[in-house]
Parts: sequence; structure tokens; C-alpha cells
Amino acid sequence: MSEGPVDPTRTSAWEALAAHRAATTPDLRGWFADDPQRAERLTFEAADLHVDLSKNLLTEETVRLLLQLAEETGVLARRDAMLTGEHINVTEDRAVLHTALRRPPGARPALVVDGQDVDADVQRELGKVLDFAESVRSGRWTGVTGKAIRTVVNIGIGGSDLGPVMAYEALKPYVQQGLECRFVSNIDPTDVAETTADLDPETTLFIVASKTFGTLETLTNARLARAWLWERLGAAGVLADDDAARRDAVAKHFVAVSTALEKVEAFGIDPGNAFGFWDWVGGRYSVDSAIGTSLAVAIGPERFREFLAGFHAVDEHFRTAEPAANVPLLMGLLNVFYVNHCDAHTHAVLPYSQHLHRFPAYLQQLTMESNGKSVRYDGSPVTTATGEVFWGEPGTNGQHAFYQLIHQGTRVIPSDFIAFATPAHPLVDRDGGEADVHALFMANFFAQTKALAFGKTAEEVRAEGTAEEVVPARVFSGNRPTTSIMAPALTPSVLGQLIALYEHVTFVEGAVWGIDSFDQWGVELGKKLALEIAPALTGDAAALDAQDPSTAALIRYYLERRSS
Repeated sequence: MSEGPVDPTRTSAWEALAAHRAATTPDLRGWFADDPQRAERLTFEAADLHVDLSKNLLTEETVRLLLQLAEETGVLARRDAMLTGEHINVTEDRAVLHTALRRPPGARPALVVDGQDVDADVQRELGKVLDFAESVRSGRWTGVTGKAIRTVVNIGIGGSDLGPVMAYEALKPYVQQGLECRFVSNIDPTDVAETTADLDPETTLFIVASKTFGTLETLTNARLARAWLWERLGAAGVLADDDAARRDAVAKHFVAVSTALEKVEAFGIDPGNAFGFWDWVGGRYSVDSAIGTSLAVAIGPERFREFLAGFHAVDEHFRTAEPAANVPLLMGLLNVFYVNHCDAHTHAVLPYSQHLHRFPAYLQQLTMESNGKSVRYDGSPVTTATGEVFWGEPGTNGQHAFYQLIHQGTRVIPSDFIAFATPAHPLVDRDGGEADVHALFMANFFAQTKALAFGKTAEEVRAEGTAEEVVPARVFSGNRPTTSIMAPALTPSVLGQLIALYEHVTFVEGAVWGIDSFDQWGVELGKKLALEIAPALTGDAAALDAQDPSTAALIRYYLERRSS
């Protein structure tokens, strides 16, 4: 994979797709009427995921041309290069091996990369994490006063926060009774203050998640949490006022996810209680690494292994399924088609599950940090639009908010609807005629994709007796593309499958566009400038004078009005 990327716009498939799009008028009503087997032909299984692509704006010819595009841009060759550990993250000269994190023990052939036995490394660190998780869950791990841990607070940001908090919320039905996880990410001191306000320091454990143990936001919050611990333990009369006692308290109430063991020890954390991961794991791909330690504590080792097995099942599907039935490949190619040939700018993810309420936010980092690039991996400018703005909220909340834009607006907004056959809480509304509430919920799920696909004609509106002057406002054009993703239930395995699905969808898009989906240089400049600006906020006149006029004026406004 040492050669540069293929320019997708110079492939014959790209030109044919453009001509095909120009010559095709989307007609989902007609396509379904003419092809009774359309839904069956365009519905696929990937592990436990049942994925219906039939309500998308595609024909057999669209699929054929998209698969040709994948072949001409070398998507599957790049997939294989990733899975075997080639350094496809070229700007950082790294392998991309998040898929190795979920390979089962004893997987064959063994994965050896750069002379390192990756499988052995992963299983060793996983075993350490799971042993720790069990020690907390069983009560063997205690704080300075001998009390068992009741609350785990994960301190991280970006991938060290979004993955764990999303997965914890998604799998709450599997959390051990009497245990709770909370999450701190924002450097706004309000986050730490309010997260810890009602906690008992004697039963609280902090996990500081920072690979380098140098992330500004995470280390600032860790220091605030440490100060809170000392202050509250002292106020309770259980912490002596000396350095040795304070250090002992930190050792029993803090662990780290980091490989910077000297910095970990300097903070006061026992390096033996630091769990590591590798530079071939990007932050947004790390929830199944030691970054998921808080989740492993919450749901336990057995369930965490099920979570990993779910990832691996979709990895294997992506690796082995024929292209015409390869779900991540097809979904990724569809997204390219919408962005580059249908002028779509955004992509909605609409989970019909309250437990997945953080899933769209998780996907925002996964997709936009990965594919928000304007140069290709050889340093040349991209030749077409890249990336999508991912967004969404759980249904049915979104139906009463932004669905209006999706149904009747002027923009193409491809939307993924996610739902589960069996709910976590099967409730009956006894005051509502013994209504099965989950069935009512799912009726909305099915109705929305039907309405978006097929719409409502003026004739159908008139047939309902609608006044003529109101008819135009009540017409739905239809032909709004959706993908329906269903599974039997939201289990640890199914959650892993969903995450892996979108990881590989993101990979496919980046491979077509020829970009490096695994670096994130775009986040660095703002962080560097923040360090340069910070002295101006604490009295450094020279630092203030060095700013541009707009920034300097904003800083002065802040300084003049800050009250405490």
C-alpha cells in the first residue's frame, strides 16, 4: 500500500455514477411497485444486525457502479492492509489495529506486526483490565477507609470519554446493582464540581484516561478531582494532614489508562494500576481497549467479552462477506454517493432506543474526526467533497423537533433508523387500554421510514377532504433516503456490532476519497493556541498584545467582567 491514493473522480465508475445520477429520477413508489422483491434483495444480515437498504435512492445499476468504484479505488485492498497491520496511517507512520482489540484468544493466524505479537499484548492488557474490574465489583478493591467502591468516575475527553459514556448509557440494564459510573470531560470546572457534588469520597474511584497523561483538559480535571478527594476525606476526619496520607489516598482512589508511567507515578497513582494501549489505537476507536475500563467495571468481565465478540463478528463480516452483500462496504459507498452525487451535506442517525441517546454524539467524533479532511494521504488536495455532518437524537423526540426538515425540507438528508425487537423495559400502559408501549414506539419507527420513502401525493391529500388552499402544505414528496437497522435486543454484543459497523462504514468512505481517516491534526492548532492565550487571561500584557484585534477585544471583555 505504499503507492498513493487513486483519484476517485478519474475512475470510469465515477463518471458513470455521475451520468447515472443525472439520468435517474428517484421513484421509490415506482421501484417498489415494479420490483416486489426489492426489499428482500436489498436487505442484508451482518452478525445480529438486520439492515434494510431498500428505501435508499439506489437501483441495481447504482449498486453495480458503487461496487465498481470500490474496486477501482482499491477499498478492499486497503481493508486487507489495515487488518494485517500495514502502516496505513501514513502521516503518523502507524498501523491501524483497533480490530486487534477484539480478536478472540487464540485467533489464527497470529497477528504479528513490526515484530510484535499483537495478540499476546492485547490479551495480556485485557486480562489486567478485567481482573481489576472484578476486584472492584467484588469489593476486594477498597478505598482508604476499607469501604467498597460504589461510584467510578471516568475522567477523559474525546475518545476517552465519548466511547465509555455512550456504551455505559447503552448498557445500563447490565450494570451491577449498587455500582454507578459518572463521566467528566469538559474543562469547565462546573463539570467536575457537579459530577462530584453528592458523592462519598470513601466509596469513589477515579479513572484518569489519557494515553500520554498530558492532555490539558483531562489532567486539569484530574487535579481538581484529587483536590476534591483530599478536601472531602479531610472534612470527614478520615485523612491525616500529611503528604504520605494524601499519597495513599490517591493510590487507593485513582487508577490510570495511560502508558506514561512516570507521569502516572508523579501524580500519585501506582504504576501497577495503569492500564495501557498502543499507538495503533486512535482515541475514537478505543472504547474496546483499556479506555473501556469503566465499562468493564460496570458490566463485568463476561459481558465485556461479549461486547468485544460483537465487534469481532462484524469485523469478520467486513473481512469475508462478498462485496454485493457486505453491509459496511455498501453503507459506506452509499454515503459517498449521497455526498458526492446527491449533494448531501449531513447524515442523521436516529436510534429508537433511549439507551442509545449518546450514540449520535459518539458517531460525530468517529466520522467527522476521521473523514473531516481536505488533503489525501499523499499530501495532495482532495478532488471532491469529503465527510458528512453526523447528527441525531433518539426517536420519538426527534419527530417533535427536526423531522420536519427531513420530511419536507429542501435538503437531502440520508437517515439511519436503529431499533430493537425486544425492549429493555417491556411496559404496558394500563390506563391506555392495555397498550404495549414498545409496540407503539416501534409503530413510529416503521411509520417514519415509510413516510419518508413514499410520501403523500396531492391527490391523496385531497381525497382526505383537505381544503385546496392547504393541499400544497400537506404534500410529502417522499424519496427521502433511509436505512433501517434492527437487532433482536440491545445487548453488549449488539452494541459492539453497531460500533464496528460504523467504524468500517467510515473506513470505506475514507478509502474511496483517498484520505487518512486515522490522524486528527485538525484538533491540534486550537489546543496549541489555547496554551499561548492562557497567560493573557492571568495578567500577561505581552501575551495579550500578541493577539489579533478581535481576540484581544474578546479577552478584554472577559477580564473586565469576570466577577470571581
